[in-house]
Amino acid sequence: MRILFLGDVVGISGCSKIMSNLLDQIKKNQIDFVIVNGENAAESGVGLTKEICENFFNCGVDVVTTGNHVWDQKDIMNYIDKENRLLRPKNLFEPAPGKGFEVYITKNDLKVGVLNLMGNIFMKKCDDVFEASKIFMENYELKKDYDFLIVDFHGEITSEKNAIGHYFDGKATLVVGTHTHIPTNDARVLKNGTAYQTDAGMCGDYDSVIGMNKDNSLNRFMKKDSVKHFPAKGEATLSGVIVDCDTETGLANKVKSYIFGGQLNKTY
Repeated sequence: MRILFLGDVVGISGCSKIMSNLLDQIKKNQIDFVIVNGENAAESGVGLTKEICENFFNCGVDVVTTGNHVWDQKDIMNYIDKENRLLRPKNLFEPAPGKGFEVYITKNDLKVGVLNLMGNIFMKKCDDVFEASKIFMENYELKKDYDFLIVDFHGEITSEKNAIGHYFDGKATLVVGTHTHIPTNDARVLKNGTAYQTDAGMCGDYDSVIGMNKDNSLNRFMKKDSVKHFPAKGEATLSGVIVDCDTETGLANKVKSYIFGGQLNKTY
């Protein structure tokens, strides 16, 4: 069982790269299940829409996760209640539209649990992520409630992501960070068998400042004339991780960073 997780999709550039290449990449890399964080996929670079989600599903995406920008496009609140392949962070204050965890059946009749969490440090207010994780693990168990568990941890700081990785070690197949849009060079299998990478990176134009137009971003940092952030529109790189899963244990056999096209060096 091989799962591809792709980091935050940013704007038209990231969406176009996925829609033009994902089906071919799935075939080439023998991928069985695809998860994409889509919270920056809208044309403005914040939020996502029903149309974008459906485009993703039509080109091979099985599940779309999100983060702090989940509600930035107004039509998504109604859509997320109807579409169980779209998740929002589970530890958002309840009640909230949609859900943060679901189990999906693959074409091979295997059950993949996907859990979407959001960090507490330097992020929008949400419930304590470690308490939410504790409650989750008290109620769900690997190889009992699902064959594999993928955790998208949408967080700002590396230490919080690292801690969550160790907290789920042995109880999840993969814990991968999103939100910072920069891929970290630390893909590994932890001591108890959980694959981990601090941040998957983004699916967007890396000739930018985390996916946003670099000139406008520099002007904002330097307090010069600028406008609201808007995405860069050059060729995108697809960034994420590929994890090979052990069907007997539900844990990871190996994990590798996935980088395709655009500015970054191609690894797949």
